[in-house]
Amino acid sequence: MIIKILGSGCKNCINLKENTEKALKETGIDAEIIKVENMKDIASYGVMRTPALVIDEKVVSYGKVLKPGDIAGLLEKYK
Repeated sequence: MIIKILGSGCKNCINLKENTEKALKETGIDAEIIKVENMKDIASYGVMRTPALVIDEKVVSYGKVLKPGDIAGLLEKYK
């Protein structure tokens, strides 16, 4: 599983990455986390508001920082 955090590196983007790491640890799911900060790359996903969470090339959330429990539910759904 590949997870991408889309965002410019702002505090919300950092928080989303940390929450994603916590969710992975809670679920025991093995995944690679990639930060995407290039605005052209972010726009290619159709995302206009960051941070965004992408699981296996599917945008599952954007414009908010999800809690670890919410991310864990998404990970289980897409694994």
